[in-house]
Amino acid sequence: MINSAIEKFLLKKKEHYLISAEDVANVFVNNPLSHALLVLTKVKYSKIPVLDKGDRFVGLISLSNVTEKMVDVFDTEMKEEDFPTLTVADAMEVNVPTVDEDWELEEVLSLMVDYPFLPVVNDAQCFKGILTRKELLKAVNALAHEFEKEYHMIPKVENGSSQKVKILIEN
Repeated sequence: MINSAIEKFLLKKKEHYLISAEDVANVFVNNPLSHALLVLTKVKYSKIPVLDKGDRFVGLISLSNVTEKMVDVFDTEMKEEDFPTLTVADAMEVNVPTVDEDWELEEVLSLMVDYPFLPVVNDAQCFKGILTRKELLKAVNALAHEFEKEYHMIPKVENGSSQKVKILIEN
């Protein structure tokens, strides 16, 4: 469980953590795979969200997903001219963890260990944007440098030594 004062500090600017769906490059599940390759190359992100026609989040696509599918095409009975018929759905990652709009800090921090960003969806799975590890690390950096400006910390004494710190009073 996260200390309540630390959680309050980190969530003070919660609205800044979400990068809105309008500002996130994405592709649609039925787009040609070549389109995903073009978008990924232009935006220079390693992965981008995949949406359906209703703007619902369905997965992620990466350059490695595209190139892996291209290698599969050339290593199988498929012909090179069959590549244009492949869609994003043929190469995308599914079963990607998402968080809802009312996300919990503890869950997000736990997932961010393994994922550089988390898609945010509403109850209908409509894509709302992403939470990025970068934005959360900015908040952790602010915590490390500015926490004492808002809280007094008094050493907690245990067995005659002051090894732990107890957060006592908010300014």
